[in-house]
Amino acid sequence: MSRAGEAIAAGGAVLVGGLIGGSLRLGLDVAFPEGDFPLTTLLINVVGSLVLGVLVAGVWPRAPHWLRSGLGTGLIGTFTTFSAVAVSLVSLSAAGRIGTALVYLLVTLVGGLGAATLGLWIGGRMRPTAPSGTTPDIPAIEEDDE
Repeated sequence: MSRAGEAIAAGGAVLVGGLIGGSLRLGLDVAFPEGDFPLTTLLINVVGSLVLGVLVAGVWPRAPHWLRSGLGTGLIGTFTTFSAVAVSLVSLSAAGRIGTALVYLLVTLVGGLGAATLGLWIGGRMRPTAPSGTTPDIPAIEEDDE
């Protein structure tokens, strides 16, 4: 496939993945509106970190660029969002709930990093290349030469 064809395929995959991820996000936001604590946003971002970790370690090594773009940038990128975390932090702080904002930030960071680490481990275990009884290596994230 030509570079132009690859770019078109990746763009289409991001579009479709974005529609799905954004729709899932909206559905959860509607079904579980935020209360005094932004629990829905927290759970969405932690689950997204876990799923992205699984994908990076378990799917990326053998997936074409368009699929990685559609699942990573499209689906997970629109499902999770840093801007929602920032808005929640600003809103909590503006309401004078600095302690709650700090707890939310800490839980978001620790939960997201922990979930991503677990996802990388799970995804690494899914790869068929690891000999039986050994722990597969977690792949480094490589940048595309585009």
